[in-house]
Amino acid sequence: MSGLIQLAYFGVAVVFILGLKAMSSPVTARKGIVWAGYAMIAATLVTFYTPGMQNYGLMITAIVLGGGIAWWSGRVVKMTDMPQMVAIYNGMGGGAAAAIAALEFARGGTHGVAGTTLAVLGALIGSVAFSGSCIAFAKLQGIMTKAWRLPAQNMVNLGLAALAVLLGLGIVVVETPPSALVIAFFVVALALGAILTSPIGGADMPVVISLLNAFTGLAVGLEGYVLGNPALIVAGIVVGASGTLLTQLMAKAMNRPIRNIIFTPITGEAAGGGEAIEGSMKELSALDAASVMRYASKVIIVPGYGMAVAGAQHKVWEMAQLLEEGGVEVVFAIHPVAGRMPGHMNVLLAEAGVPYDKIFDLEEINADFPQADVALVIGANDVVNPVARTDKSSPIYGMPILNVDMAHNVIVVKRGQGAGYSGIENALFFRDNCRMLYGSAQQIIGEVITHVKALEV
Repeated sequence: MSGLIQLAYFGVAVVFILGLKAMSSPVTARKGIVWAGYAMIAATLVTFYTPGMQNYGLMITAIVLGGGIAWWSGRVVKMTDMPQMVAIYNGMGGGAAAAIAALEFARGGTHGVAGTTLAVLGALIGSVAFSGSCIAFAKLQGIMTKAWRLPAQNMVNLGLAALAVLLGLGIVVVETPPSALVIAFFVVALALGAILTSPIGGADMPVVISLLNAFTGLAVGLEGYVLGNPALIVAGIVVGASGTLLTQLMAKAMNRPIRNIIFTPITGEAAGGGEAIEGSMKELSALDAASVMRYASKVIIVPGYGMAVAGAQHKVWEMAQLLEEGGVEVVFAIHPVAGRMPGHMNVLLAEAGVPYDKIFDLEEINADFPQADVALVIGANDVVNPVARTDKSSPIYGMPILNVDMAHNVIVVKRGQGAGYSGIENALFFRDNCRMLYGSAQQIIGEVITHVKALEV
């Protein structure tokens, strides 16, 4: 029976990994999600047949409650709220890993020095992932409206980390650690995650979500070793490894080492640096925008979080189809960190029905901007700011950006004249070839559609 269970776990792991692999391509992503989901269900069912598993009532209750809440929240969540939903779900994984360790400490299980060390590491990483993800959720949900930074922030971070390690060593060394020691360890670990994440601003949030995801995977994998559960081990390792790779890719996309994101984050306060921007913003009407795009040869659309907030992706695709019917070439340009999480804009465009072959990443599209008649920016800010190329004193200097400013004409749909999520003023808006189209993307693009249709008559 034990051999069959191990074989079943192995098969589940293979399907789970294949599902994650399929998610790397937009064409097979949905199929990959289904495969990974079925693999997780199968792993749960196999657990019921594992020797020693007797709390079937509690297990079924947990599955029904957790599955019901997940199903309901998945049905009602708005696409604009998806980043914070991912953040809080990720935090639940880290919290679950930490809870497993807490239960083992309370039970006084005999795992030896090696096993207890892995439990402590999983508890520490899981606690940091849990509280850090809760802070990320609060920021994305608008509960925390600004970055919160302590005096000597980095020293506080290092001090809390050192204290958590010392308390963890105490748990490993003491054969039966007292409750006060275990509670102090978890309090410090949770505080570390919260304080570590609090100063990080919106510009770095996609990388932070990915990093916390890697932490959760690692914590789950470590606790899997403690419990001797192959499903947790495989799932944790795969999620941890993929999260780490994604974090590295996202950090590379911003040209910011991970240590800078953690210890020197871009915040509204830090955005005060940079050269003064000369000139003024020049406004454009919806009719003029429609005329410029209708008689253009090529239009590149750059979606951002403003499009997500307005829920304007369907209107944008309707406008793009109208332009294409008039003989205009229309494509979409996506920056790796556009939005509030990796792939945020890709998901929104796919939801609207935009074909995958019309969506291009930064490396694929950047060379096309000088040949574009119009670059239409919808709610994006930092990812199109040219100071990242030119101003060494800017906090975002060196970050790869979409070369929107090189298009013949630039139209920016924006709700107001405020700075972006990072708090940095955008020099693009003051360029001679740039015009501002103020208002909610949903309303403004609707007006543009009306004028494009009138121009067809």
